[in-house]
Amino acid sequence: MRRKLHCPLVSKLVDRGPGSHFRGQIQRTRTLTSMTDLKLIALDSEDLDVISATTQDAIVRVGDMGFAKADKRFALLMNRYAWEDGKAGKAGIRKRAALHFDHVASVKVAGIDTNSVEGALELLTIRFTQGEAPSGWIDLAFAGGGTVRLEVDVLEARLADLGSAWAAKAKPEHAA
Repeated sequence: MRRKLHCPLVSKLVDRGPGSHFRGQIQRTRTLTSMTDLKLIALDSEDLDVISATTQDAIVRVGDMGFAKADKRFALLMNRYAWEDGKAGKAGIRKRAALHFDHVASVKVAGIDTNSVEGALELLTIRFTQGEAPSGWIDLAFAGGGTVRLEVDVLEARLADLGSAWAAKAKPEHAA
């Protein structure tokens, strides 16, 4: 049974039922197997800064984000640029990865068309703002001004590479 949402902007991200999985095809090109898969956990803002740096410039489909309200978990799949692998050549490597946040009380979305499930977003930063300890807000900021804000009871995030890796088309660049 689908629950009524408090915020209409997150209607496409909330309450995916049991057994519903993220859909989408992973485009596989030449698979590279020499890299070690990352598995990171964040329990404070410094840990989250490491995950933020690791996921900078990740490509996320709108349809690959979801909030399981009953489980208090927000999750997303991404194609992250492997910044830690500096020897991969000029273009670098992209890896398929999953990131989830536990103890999520609510989700608010601004500047993102949640109806465009095939829409692609570029993740820029992930930041934690302390509220009344240990609660606070996690902001996922995307290029173009889109933001997903998670209200959390306590900070707990996990990032895991899923094994697929391929040559990136180009290395992300940032204006100084």
